[in-house]
Amino acid sequence: MPLGIAAQMLNEYNLHRHVFHLDPPKRQWAFDLLYRAHYGHHDFPTNHGLFFVPLWVALPMLVGNFLLVWGIAALLGFDASLWIATAIVPLGGVLTFLGYEWFHMTAHLTVPKTAVERHVTRLHNQHHFRDFNKWFHVSPGGEIIDRAMGTDIDTEALKQQQRIAFIRTLGMKPDDPRLLAARAKFAGRYGLSEAEVARAARG
Repeated sequence: MPLGIAAQMLNEYNLHRHVFHLDPPKRQWAFDLLYRAHYGHHDFPTNHGLFFVPLWVALPMLVGNFLLVWGIAALLGFDASLWIATAIVPLGGVLTFLGYEWFHMTAHLTVPKTAVERHVTRLHNQHHFRDFNKWFHVSPGGEIIDRAMGTDIDTEALKQQQRIAFIRTLGMKPDDPRLLAARAKFAGRYGLSEAEVARAARG
């Protein structure tokens, strides 16, 4: 289980940094996939429907990771390879993922918070509202990975750093045609009002 926790912490960081923050695709269908997976959450960070990782991302990762770990354990000759894979992925990994979803949700809600939740909220707000290229972790303790990878911001640097332009659209102009098309496509599904969509297009 500790291996599963550590692996999921790395999964969380790498998926967020290297997949969810890919440069915006030119093709609208690919852009729409990333918009639903993550861009839309930055565009409308308080929309509850866009808080969570979609099942079409989470389930293939779960199955793929399970089969990978099971296969490696079997190749290494462990008799209990199935149980090892179960402990690492569905137990350690999934429990850590559910913890991530909890802390991510509370970071975006105005609710009473524990000291740990307040800490996560403070760092995650820097990612959303100061610099989207920093603080990719959300789970408690994940800041160790950001520091190791050079994607943290220290307190003094943060005081001097200007807010990145167009931060809610990950550096894209708010009226980019791809954004306009994605907002129109997903507005009904996620309860975005015409006023919210128009305000987002103005930046």
